[in-house]
Amino acid sequence: MRILITNDDGINAPGLEVLAAIAAGLAGERGEVWTVAPAFEQSGVAHSISYTRPMMIAEMGERRFAAEGSPADCVLAALHDVMKDAPPDLVLSGVNRGNNSAENVLYSGTLGGAMEAALQGVPAIALSQYLGPRNRSLADPFETAARFGVDVIRRILSADVPNGMDYGLFYNVNFPPLPAAEVKGMRVARQGARPGTTYGVEPYSSPSGRRFLWIRGTDQHRPAAGGSDATVNLEGYVSITPMRADLTAHDALEALRVIE
Repeated sequence: MRILITNDDGINAPGLEVLAAIAAGLAGERGEVWTVAPAFEQSGVAHSISYTRPMMIAEMGERRFAAEGSPADCVLAALHDVMKDAPPDLVLSGVNRGNNSAENVLYSGTLGGAMEAALQGVPAIALSQYLGPRNRSLADPFETAARFGVDVIRRILSADVPNGMDYGLFYNVNFPPLPAAEVKGMRVARQGARPGTTYGVEPYSSPSGRRFLWIRGTDQHRPAAGGSDATVNLEGYVSITPMRADLTAHDALEALRVIE
């Protein structure tokens, strides 16, 4: 198996090292793992692409490249340049430092990379490690992702879920904020919404008097609706959420037809 890995925390992020090990376990001795990842951190860029400017790409080692762009840019660079003669069988994005459950899905560059792969017709899975008081201070805060990553991906691929729609499937996997020994199992879950959890800004004045704004989030440990991703993560389970790049509010279509 030929696997492409990327992330949004940057090519030197520890989570990408964890993902490289997961990918190597999946690819096997005869497989290949290719890395095309952002040269610098790209957290929060969602599915953005560098449409109005070129991006520099540099070879950092064997099958390892850094691109000055977003995770979606990196996937495009891999599929249409770096790996154009032999495209990957699978794209993995992550392992993100922090959860991409609930509303975080909409901001996540990790999900943006997986989404772009799906739009290009390549199977893709995003992986994120939820952090909290039970695992943040561990010697390896990614130990849960490292322990369960290969098994989760193999189970997803073995399910052989039909993919015959306009927008291809990709998967969002979040590992719970626990040491690996305390994980209870896996749950297929829908995307949730943590009540009252929205982003905002915090003003800041520099010594020179210039005004800046920091983007700030809120409590990531509020549960969402029962059975949804953030809730099952906080209950101790790995969440697996199938997704498509279709933002249509299908439940509102019929009601809106009265205006036609």
